[in-house]
Amino acid sequence: MRNRFDEQLFELNRELIEMGGMCEEAIASAVNALTEGDLELAEKVIREGSAIDQMEREIENHCMKLLLHQQPVARDLRLISSALKMITDAERIGDQAEDIAEIVGHLKGRTMESMGHIEEMVKATIEMVNESIDAFVEKDLDLARKVIAKDDIVDDYFSTAKSDIISFVAKNPEEGEFALDILMIAKYLERIGDHAVNIAEWVIYCITGVHKEV
Repeated sequence: MRNRFDEQLFELNRELIEMGGMCEEAIASAVNALTEGDLELAEKVIREGSAIDQMEREIENHCMKLLLHQQPVARDLRLISSALKMITDAERIGDQAEDIAEIVGHLKGRTMESMGHIEEMVKATIEMVNESIDAFVEKDLDLARKVIAKDDIVDDYFSTAKSDIISFVAKNPEEGEFALDILMIAKYLERIGDHAVNIAEWVIYCITGVHKEV
């Protein structure tokens, strides 16, 4: 009985890794579409968003079956409950990657041009997503804490990006719509960073049994 349960937990772990990889690919593709003005890639991100939603539903069903048909001990229960929380944040990362891709479509091939701090924010946010997934895969407590610490960096980039955008509009008042699109992208990136932090916090809970909100 326990061997079968362990196999199911292994499968759950594999599914979480797969979903994490899908989210990493979605945000990377959305950002590439943005920086390169690639409308076809942006459309691909939007089309493939449903696959992340489907994976969320499959993992959720898997977790519920484990809870209903097995008798998980405390550590197993932490993994299952953490999985249910993490997939919600992963799905939202996918949603916000789609949101960025939709804005790329509105930009009609135009790139961020001189918005330097947005580019730095992009890099830091992608690192947070990648490292939060790696922390789960490797059950790495230090890496999870590193992700949480990086949130302040992304928040600082967001504040600086807002100032950059305000200055840009002051010099180019006719570019208000473009600037608003870039501001929305910055906001989506900030939210993606927040979801990466949530994943990291659930990784810590999965390992230690302690969550900061408890």
